[in-house]
Amino acid sequence: MNNTNKDDNLENTEDFIREIISKDLLEGKYNQIITRFPPEPNGYMHIGHAKSAFVNFSLASENNGKCNLRFDDTNPSKEEEEFIHAFEKDLKWLGFDYGHKAYYSSDYFNQLYSYAIKLIKLGLAYVCDLSQDEIREYRGTLTSKGKNSPFRDRAVEENLDLFDQMKKGRFENGSRVLRAKIDMSSGNLNLRDPVIYRIMKIKHHRTDYKWCIYPTYDFAHGQSDSLEKITHSICTVEFEDHRPLYNWFIDKLDIYPSKQIEFARLNLSGTVMSKRKLSELVVSNKVNGWDDPRMPTISGMRRRGYPSEAILDFCKRTSITKRKNVVDLSLLEHCVRENLNKSAYRVMAVLNPIKVVIKNYPDDLVEEIDALNNPEDLSAHSRKVPFSKEIYIERDDFAEIPPPKFYRLTIGKEVRLRYAYIIKCVDVIKNERGEVIEIHCEYDPNSRGGKSADGRKVKGTIHWVSALQSSTAEIRIYDKLISEEVIDENDIDNIQLNPNSIKVLKNCPIEISLSKASEEVHYQFERLGYFILDSKDTKLEHLVFNRTVSLRDSWNKQKT
Repeated sequence: MNNTNKDDNLENTEDFIREIISKDLLEGKYNQIITRFPPEPNGYMHIGHAKSAFVNFSLASENNGKCNLRFDDTNPSKEEEEFIHAFEKDLKWLGFDYGHKAYYSSDYFNQLYSYAIKLIKLGLAYVCDLSQDEIREYRGTLTSKGKNSPFRDRAVEENLDLFDQMKKGRFENGSRVLRAKIDMSSGNLNLRDPVIYRIMKIKHHRTDYKWCIYPTYDFAHGQSDSLEKITHSICTVEFEDHRPLYNWFIDKLDIYPSKQIEFARLNLSGTVMSKRKLSELVVSNKVNGWDDPRMPTISGMRRRGYPSEAILDFCKRTSITKRKNVVDLSLLEHCVRENLNKSAYRVMAVLNPIKVVIKNYPDDLVEEIDALNNPEDLSAHSRKVPFSKEIYIERDDFAEIPPPKFYRLTIGKEVRLRYAYIIKCVDVIKNERGEVIEIHCEYDPNSRGGKSADGRKVKGTIHWVSALQSSTAEIRIYDKLISEEVIDENDIDNIQLNPNSIKVLKNCPIEISLSKASEEVHYQFERLGYFILDSKDTKLEHLVFNRTVSLRDSWNKQKT
């Protein structure tokens, strides 16, 4: 049975996988399309996984098929239940429906073992005593052929006996492996007698200590696909060289021929997708866990405030190709802004405050000003915002000596306070170092709502928060995790973390309405960006807001 890929001529098209599936259906090769999403439970789900899940679940859904969630749990030394639960939670949050249960490679350990026995009996597998380093040495290089293991010609009965002893735990870790017998002179290193079983005397999260030998990914993956009758096994392009091995097992075992198709994995600027490197960042405490809002994990993005719909929109906009490329982070942020612009509640907060005293405003008066919750959604209605004699504005919204085209507050000039009044700066108070610490203004009582009675035009509008009736919060501003725009995957250990990836601002004045903020609600701090209440560090008397994205959209600028 030969399962060679005959669709290579389609692989230069923009969406070649859909074309291959359409061709297969048209030719009547399958009654139902079945795909799978097969993460290894050795870390948290990240945006690259989300892209892969989106591809697999979408292809199945579009063709009235189904997509299995199958955890590749063949390496218990790195796998944890925590990672499985995190993947399931993130998939459900993203809206992917994998049916009534998840599958596991460990579901098939008995069947995989019987496949290994079959290969031994066919003379296509043997027990090898070489060490890991010796196997690597014997394998050769891309420019030199490998050489046969001295144990390659063991008799079938000896191999069966040794493999049985491996299963029974008679040998120590690393002392023996089972290898497929293919071709040590092959130009594809994956076909140079690959290891298909190794000894690992360690507890498995599902099978406990029942097994002390475990199949390798290359052996378990294709056979698990076959057992589940996966029609199209969609994976990333680094597994393209593994496809001949995938097909070799299918052919020699004479099992259901799933078709492996590869596409370029998602690479995102300003971050890293290596699970090993992400794990190192967590273990070394260089980030605050897998859900750190700077991480490219789905849990980190959720905590930062990325809506699931925006992540799916991003996955949809990044095309399916063979070409390796790096997607700019600004596209993901653009998708987030587009989503939040329609749904986020508008509020006011001041991140770098300076006090303004309105000298001619009554001392004991506090007015309630009407403010729109979302001008993009009139059904969101409005709220009341307290206005008083003393307010806070952003320090950057005042300049004693203004630069050209500065339309904010300066001495002798007017500015409009959002939803409130027009004010004019008449004086400033300075400290002993000559720094402005307080601004004195006068307001036009006939300009409520920001419109002057005499029709004069005021160009600048700034936001504000009452100093007498407000709350305070800790505000966290995030930037890219990695300093480099493009990560060299061959030098992943030397990447440099961005030292300014997080900035923490304490005691920032915020609208008093935010004292009752909800973790389920996204907010736009007017003129500052989109924010969400931190789901982990917020306490009853200590509000923490994470900035999801700024208001400035660099993706739109790139397009123009």
